[in-house]
Amino acid sequence: RRRALEEMASRACQEVQRTGEPLRMNAMTAFERKVVHDVVADAGLYSESEGVDPERRVVISVSEG
Repeated sequence: RRRALEEMASRACQEVQRTGEPLRMNAMTAFERKVVHDVVADAGLYSESEGVDPERRVVISVSEG
């Protein structure tokens, strides 16, 4: 599952870098969000979680805010 999440997050990062627009991912568990946040940080992008469980999701953007 971790590998699939890392690949999905990597594709999402590429999309954000290409468009410059924030991307909201589907709702995830805390573990899944942590994996995505780590990939986003490694890509030099910014991420934050929004919403309330079980609908909490990661938003990826090129800069904070």
